Amino acid sequence: MTIAITTPRGHVGSCVLQRLVQAGAFPRVLMRDPGALDPAWRDHVDAVTCDQDDADAVLAATRGVEALLWVSPTLPEADPVAAHARLGGHVARAVAENGIARTVFLSSVGAEKRHGAGEIDGLARTEEALDATGAPVRHLRAGYFFSNLLMDLDALREGVVRTANPLDAPMPWVDPRDIAELAAGLLLHPWVGRGAAAVHGPEDLTFAQVADVLTIALGRPVRAERISDDDLRASLGAVGLGEAQVEAIVGMSTGLRDGFVPEQPRSVLTTTPSTLAGWAHAHLRPLL
Repeated sequence: MTIAITTPRGHVGSCVLQRLVQAGAFPRVLMRDPGALDPAWRDHVDAVTCDQDDADAVLAATRGVEALLWVSPTLPEADPVAAHARLGGHVARAVAENGIARTVFLSSVGAEKRHGAGEIDGLARTEEALDATGAPVRHLRAGYFFSNLLMDLDALREGVVRTANPLDAPMPWVDPRDIAELAAGLLLHPWVGRGAAAVHGPEDLTFAQVADVLTIALGRPVRAERISDDDLRASLGAVGLGEAQVEAIVGMSTGLRDGFVPEQPRSVLTTTPSTLAGWAHAHLRPLL
């Protein structure tokens, strides 16, 4: 069985790579620059040069593949939604023409809205493209990554976690490693059919609760602070993002509040074990 994965250096992809190799697989890793892969993995994988934004390269790199993990990277271009949709077309073509038996797609909670969720709309376009092939596919609709906290370390050093979301609105928070565990299992074991599988983490948390968890895990006071949508736009624009890029990010907040309820309710099937406290102690505390 040949298993291929994309983004093997990402938060999810790197954990999938480790899980597959430890399970005895010899995965094919698709990378723009295979030389960037940690040398420790090079004897355990088939590293193939592949730009995910090159349709012909994706087609060639996935020939003979039985199972595929597709993670759509955010490309540095003006319209992230259009970029995800374009990449979704590339993978759908490869799945159809190469007869890939199982595809696992890293999507997001909110993709079920199809429109109105910012950058997540691009993941929805990929879901639709893959579904249209008629091939077996699982869309992993993941909650808010713990690792997103790494994007604002300066604020955390100041004792603040900032968000444009209401501070008292609960949402699913999940460890990327738990997403990877589910993805690896789906890649390693045969299944049929199409559908979405939510990955909700251990519990829904408000940002106020997140601040309380971080206070204990980090050994320093942390408070949650809500900023306005316009303040978020201004901060994103200040680092050079264009209007479409800004709105793609802001839309992920505005589109998943005001009564949004995930299509897959929390259940024993969507709940995963790793806690924010444990993750923060292991990954955040050493950086602060």
